[in-house]
Amino acid sequence: MANASPASIGKVNASGSEDALFLKVFSGEVLTAFERSSVTQGAEMVRSISNGKSASFPVMGRIAAAYHTPGSEITGTDVNHNEKVITINDLLVSSAFLSNIEEAKNHWDVRSAYSNEIGRALAFQKDKHILQTIGQAAQGSANITGGDAGTVLTNTGIASATASTAANALIDELFDAASALDSHYVPKEGRKCFLRLEEYYKLANATNAVNVDFSGGNNGGVAEGRVMKVAGIELVPTPHFVASDLSSNTGVDGGSATQGGSNPQQVNLANYVALVCHPSAAGTVKLMDLATEMEYDIRRQGTLMVAKYAMGHGVLRPEAAVGIKEA
Repeated sequence: MANASPASIGKVNASGSEDALFLKVFSGEVLTAFERSSVTQGAEMVRSISNGKSASFPVMGRIAAAYHTPGSEITGTDVNHNEKVITINDLLVSSAFLSNIEEAKNHWDVRSAYSNEIGRALAFQKDKHILQTIGQAAQGSANITGGDAGTVLTNTGIASATASTAANALIDELFDAASALDSHYVPKEGRKCFLRLEEYYKLANATNAVNVDFSGGNNGGVAEGRVMKVAGIELVPTPHFVASDLSSNTGVDGGSATQGGSNPQQVNLANYVALVCHPSAAGTVKLMDLATEMEYDIRRQGTLMVAKYAMGHGVLRPEAAVGIKEA
């Protein structure tokens, strides 16, 4: 009986390495999971650098206007300038090692599931870092002389167990947040509110508090459990408003200097129920964008799957961020 000729599904043009094409599948799954899982995409300004440890963002104040006296010379108005330097953190990795024998004994394909989880892990960590940075911006002072500081709002009614009471209190604060951003000359376009899940679903359930209906109107509804906007601000529910370990030197959430540089920031997300921002509030510097590697280790008889990136995050415009607390 003749031997079978297996299809070379992992080779390039039926030659070379047995798994040359498998890396691309893994990369695609990680990238897809990362993009689908990240809720802060587009919520900050992003700059990519090819080398170096940091990047500088210019900051400029507003120019004043004055009445002209006939005959007097116009000499121009001085403008305050500053810069914000964002430092790259250490390499952040997520990985899994698959033993040949255990993978062979398993009755379902774990590689796809592992690649999705690796992508999600990095996405969730990036989201937490961005939210921590927005939280720091809300607490921050003006970064130029004569500029505006961040804003922190508090309303004890948000803690109410009654959905309509909590929803109305939160809506009040969202309108106050919109007012604060307007007063700081922050553009209306691109405003987002990252909201704790409990408050978001109270909003969706309080049909008398927001413009929703039971079938799903222009602003969401009970049927889908969704509210699109309040005060012109897009609402984004997220489970990331949890306590961060700010005392640990090893936990990535902590923002310890051991991660390289000053970020992620020392902000406990559990102190907030919502963070409102414009993309100009925070910045991200990418030294190494999301990348993947997969390699078979003959010494350990298994395959190592790794996804990684090197980024840094920092406050750019504190006046473009508002934090909302319940107490």
